[in-house]
Amino acid sequence: PFSKVFLSGSALQFKNEGLPIDEQTSFEAKSPYAVSRIHSVYAARYYRSAFDLQVYVGYFFNHDSQLRSEKHINQKIAATALRISKGSSEKLEIGNIDVLKEFNYAGDMVEAIWKLVNQNKVFEAIIGSGEVHSIKEWVECCFKKVNINWRNHLIIKKNFSPEYKILVSNPSLIKQTTGWEPVIDFYKLADKMMRKL
Repeated sequence: PFSKVFLSGSALQFKNEGLPIDEQTSFEAKSPYAVSRIHSVYAARYYRSAFDLQVYVGYFFNHDSQLRSEKHINQKIAATALRISKGSSEKLEIGNIDVLKEFNYAGDMVEAIWKLVNQNKVFEAIIGSGEVHSIKEWVECCFKKVNINWRNHLIIKKNFSPEYKILVSNPSLIKQTTGWEPVIDFYKLADKMMRKL
């Protein structure tokens, strides 16, 4: 009964109208993934209210690290740029490069979790930087680190429909409550991911 439980929520379970998402934003069950995340939040709320258990939820916005696989677009871009710099003739084929999203570091997110569960006032919090960059900026950044013109190696998928045009957080609650601030910004994240490869 004295344990603290943390559940990971997602930015993708909220209704996204292009505005910064906060804890008051409505849920939207627009995919099986979103449905499962929403279910877990209601389970958390039930156990908090019915049994007075300390069950926390952190709603994560996009985050990456050196441990990501290439199924994740940011890692795919970084790894492809590095392979091309070493002589690969492959092309980087991706969808809409104008999509805007956050580029957070997974280690910063874990620090936010730690701060969240070590206080007893807030039990659900948006975890993100509130700062967006485009996929195009990430491509430019990664290719620049290996001194290659990305335009010569990119293929844009035709008829690709992105899940969203912009996905951005309003993390003011967790920042004000815990004092948490992300340390690794967009450029430092690129450094980390390119170094690992």
